[in-house]
Amino acid sequence: MAYNYITAQEAAEMIKDGDTLGLSGFTAPGAPKLITEFIAAKAEREHAEGRPFKVNLFTGASTSDHVDGVLSRANAINMRAPYQNVPDLRKRINCHDVHYFDRHLSDMAQETRYGFYGKIDYAIIEAADITPDGEVILGCGVGNIPTFAAMADKIFIELNAKLPHSLLGMHDIYMPLDPPYRKEIAIYKPSDRIGSPVLKIDPAKVVGIVRTDSYDCVKPFTEPDAVSKQIGANVVSFLLSQYKNGGIPKEFLPLQSGVGNVANAVLYDLGESTILPTFQMYTEVIQDAVLELMKKGKCSFASTCSMTFSDKVEEELFGNIDFFHDKILMRPAEISNNPEVIRRLGVIAMNTALEADIFGGVNSTHVLGTKMMNGIGGSGDFTRNAYISIFSCPSVTKGGLISNIVPMVAHADHSEHSVDVLVTDQGIADLRHLDPVDRAYAIINNCAHPDYRPLLLDYMKLGKGGQTPHALQAAFAFHVAFNETGDMRNVDFSKFA
Repeated sequence: MAYNYITAQEAAEMIKDGDTLGLSGFTAPGAPKLITEFIAAKAEREHAEGRPFKVNLFTGASTSDHVDGVLSRANAINMRAPYQNVPDLRKRINCHDVHYFDRHLSDMAQETRYGFYGKIDYAIIEAADITPDGEVILGCGVGNIPTFAAMADKIFIELNAKLPHSLLGMHDIYMPLDPPYRKEIAIYKPSDRIGSPVLKIDPAKVVGIVRTDSYDCVKPFTEPDAVSKQIGANVVSFLLSQYKNGGIPKEFLPLQSGVGNVANAVLYDLGESTILPTFQMYTEVIQDAVLELMKKGKCSFASTCSMTFSDKVEEELFGNIDFFHDKILMRPAEISNNPEVIRRLGVIAMNTALEADIFGGVNSTHVLGTKMMNGIGGSGDFTRNAYISIFSCPSVTKGGLISNIVPMVAHADHSEHSVDVLVTDQGIADLRHLDPVDRAYAIINNCAHPDYRPLLLDYMKLGKGGQTPHALQAAFAFHVAFNETGDMRNVDFSKFA
């Protein structure tokens, strides 16, 4: 069929207050670049004229300033899920201008199909191409768009001229059946293909195609600082020791890595190892470091949901697409993050924490227990089901004013039942097989900053027994001390004795 080409402004004018939008992409790659900017402009105009205008926004994960940024500044978002990382949106969430609910990334698509979140009015899809019969070549991120497109009443396509047609074949689009008819997801190694190289949609739902011409606008990561490098070196040291001791099979296992400087440092260091064999990745995001590892022959394949490359590296990918084409496969989030597949493959999970407590609990989302940072993302999907689950964080932040190792996390995202290994710049605590008290001393002695070790040991003296000897009256004394004095080191445990 012949599609209707429209402007981004014309698309935005069709969207009404209260509509629910489902967007393609996962992080900035694959997310819309233009229509959302005009939705924000419409919201500002409506607000200036005294009329309400907000939309509900469902995505694959975080997006970019083209989406979450402009819409937040226009106060145009009512409800948002499942993950975000844009400062303007974070401010809206923490003052409740935006109703944000945090979900495991593997859950979002299926729960949308279950009807938990109501109907999808519009899906907005970034594409390299669309055929007359509704076969879409997606961009550099998939996210939850197969479900959003299937559920949406209407669809907009952003046809991005920057995306080469040679992306065809780098996607594996598969949507599982829902209970009670679900079958196994037949992925037995990261490179297994189970779906379609294109997203198939109903052409009759496409109300307009908008032309765009933009890279994903991912900023390159800064050079890792000394702390990040040390954390990365400690993670690699642990993996190498496990490999040499037989704790990891000689073939090695697929890796999952979160986003950021520490993740990049770990991957670069792994690439320098002469001990580890060539490895594969089964993860939700791949970053610049992965392309370098592929060029070196260290990483042979990566299954992911998104290629979150900086613009320069994205250009390199597109310019050498023949080399990388059969080494990368992009899947929907409910497949890239699927617990069944993660457990079957024996994925080694590496994620970051905001803080961890001495008994092994991890806070991934809330600064000082109350202020949302980014969301849980896919860390829960991988942590609970990994062969080994590793969390890392600096031992302190704000020049030592905050200890990231605390008596009790002020917000619990991952319990001690799911956290196998904790790594900081100070060292490594392998928590497997340890009881709570042994875990506490392992974390204090190996992971806490020297300034805070005596204080944490003082806390342990306050416990009155039980398997996990918390002193509940003092459990958040670190956080209280920071809120009252600006320095956790000012805690005074003597008043709890």
